[in-house]
Amino acid sequence: MGLPVAFFGVFFGYPVVAIVARGFKADGTWRFGRFGEVLAQSDIRHVLWFTTWQALASTALTLLVALPGAYVFARFEFRGKQVLRAVVTVPFVLPTVVVGTAFLALVGRGGLLDDLWGVRLDTTVWAILLAHVFFNYAVVVRTVGGLWSLLDPRQEDAARMLGASRFAAWRRVTLPALAPAVAAAALMVFLFTFTSFGVVQILGGPAFSTLEVEIYRQTAEIFDLATAAVLTVVQFVVVGVILAVHARTVRRRETALRLVDASVTARPPRGAGQWALLAGVLASIAVLLVLPLGVLVQRSLDTPGGYGFGYYRALTSADGGVFLVAPIEAIGNSLRFAAAATVIAVVIGGLAAAALTRTGRRTPSLSARLVRGFDALLMLPLGVSAVTVGFGFLIALDEPPLDLRASWILVPLAQALVGVPFVVRTMLPVLRSVDQGLREAAAVLGASPWRVWREVDLPMVRRALLVAAGFAFAVSLGEFGATVFIARPDRPTLPVAVARLLGRAGDLNYGQAMALSTILMVVCAVALLVLERVRADRIGRIGRIGRIGRIDRTGEF
Repeated sequence: MGLPVAFFGVFFGYPVVAIVARGFKADGTWRFGRFGEVLAQSDIRHVLWFTTWQALASTALTLLVALPGAYVFARFEFRGKQVLRAVVTVPFVLPTVVVGTAFLALVGRGGLLDDLWGVRLDTTVWAILLAHVFFNYAVVVRTVGGLWSLLDPRQEDAARMLGASRFAAWRRVTLPALAPAVAAAALMVFLFTFTSFGVVQILGGPAFSTLEVEIYRQTAEIFDLATAAVLTVVQFVVVGVILAVHARTVRRRETALRLVDASVTARPPRGAGQWALLAGVLASIAVLLVLPLGVLVQRSLDTPGGYGFGYYRALTSADGGVFLVAPIEAIGNSLRFAAAATVIAVVIGGLAAAALTRTGRRTPSLSARLVRGFDALLMLPLGVSAVTVGFGFLIALDEPPLDLRASWILVPLAQALVGVPFVVRTMLPVLRSVDQGLREAAAVLGASPWRVWREVDLPMVRRALLVAAGFAFAVSLGEFGATVFIARPDRPTLPVAVARLLGRAGDLNYGQAMALSTILMVVCAVALLVLERVRADRIGRIGRIGRIGRIDRTGEF
């Protein structure tokens, strides 16, 4: 656990503390009275209230829309299922500025709804909520559906044979097993929407502002680091409390589950009801997920001279006003940075998951609490302001021996902070499902700890490791919040290049932004399709083992 703790301490804790301390310290004096002054402002209280209620509303709406999808992906087998699963995951890794612009083209002035029915939703909370559903649909489908597909449906069938109705059997058998996975999905959605930045800034206009947007405004526009520091601490505390409550809830409800092969539980739809459910889920995916992605492709091909690849060809020429290099080079930069970030995330996340698995069951109460605290700490990068992390990198990592401002590794380090939680949450359920008795038996027979891990753990976790690497790579490709502050002008990433192009007027800049966004979408889709093949093989392997084990029922993203 030493290396993960050191990594988070140096590259997360230190930069965040440095920028917060700079905001609270003036002329050598600490000014903690700023808490009361900032929180007493009516506009700040309004930001806090809006941030909270829109996150709750977004979470509830996402669960309402996505849970039927989780059931369909878990229990139904149909043509194109793996491709569709990758499609619903693509929005999750797209830059927020791209999604905000795509939804603006759908619901804003001159958008699709405006042209067809004269309906505009921009600068309303509904546009924000729909965009949040677009982003987080995959979180629910993969976290809940991943576990749902492995639950033995015969247990529910047995309850029905004993006289329980279909709903009663589901409520008493399946729902208790899924409850921690649903709670985990709700937690992740709440964290992502509570810290929403690009979507709110583009679709909400000046009328709506979340904590993240306000931190950016106070830092980059008003240069009031004191107010930004107070809001950062408030956000940090809220996220920490949520993670602590969730960890306690999941720990209390962790039990042994019977896992079966997903291919056994998934069957073709039967009856009018199941076909209607499948049709409804496919329709919701088409409207909420595919349509915005289709807008990206359409806009990237819609040139002044007609449909064609003019915007793509324009990416090969350097624009001295925005980039020092041709925008097309952002593709290579993003792939290299994402590959480095994936290696870092897999190493740090894999070690953290292994440490949490080995120490969480047999440590004294105090040590166990420290382990659980570290488990929650791993999720904090998803809930702490990316603006704070980005500025913290610039402020804290500027002196030897950590003068990294001119180093290329700075971007992968920031991206890895976001990738580590996904690696841990993907590998931890599999590691915890390995029967501890197998490890103990191997040790009794004389196997060294290294051989125990190689012969017992590695066969189970190998494919989970590949899945974790795939998600870390995809998330790193789309990371924007921190990267926008630390990427060098001669080494822009795809999200940074898109944001800079969108920030300039003119059809050519907008078209190039859509072209780069389409390229990013295609790269992510290909990575996720490969991931789906690996994931399917891994689930099949788990099913063939056919064993009962303790599993972290937060599901599998």
